[in-house]
Amino acid sequence: MNIFRLNTDALWDGIRDWSLKAGRSAARPVLLMWYVMRSDKTPRKDKLAIFGSLAYLILPIDLLDAHRLPVVGWLDEAVSLAVLIRKMSKYITPETQAKAEAQLDKWFPEYTKYEIVE
Repeated sequence: MNIFRLNTDALWDGIRDWSLKAGRSAARPVLLMWYVMRSDKTPRKDKLAIFGSLAYLILPIDLLDAHRLPVVGWLDEAVSLAVLIRKMSKYITPETQAKAEAQLDKWFPEYTKYEIVE
């Protein structure tokens, strides 16, 4: 029995909700990390780091409050995700990229190759 089993169902629900609010471009790196975390090729310690970083991104608890510090409040999540992607980029494969793109196509079917920002 493994007592350190990650509850990925709750994390997935949070990622989905966050992504639908944030948009396709912001959701892409999050989904890449999700699929890297789910890969059998990713070591357990790296899976835990990804889990923690993604949970920090979607949880309402924040070290720097975005309401009090409008720009700085979002920087901690952005920096956390950027550092995570840089560290875990060795695990990003064409397969994980394809899975992320397929999920984005499901969530954002109206997306065109040249997305117009309004």
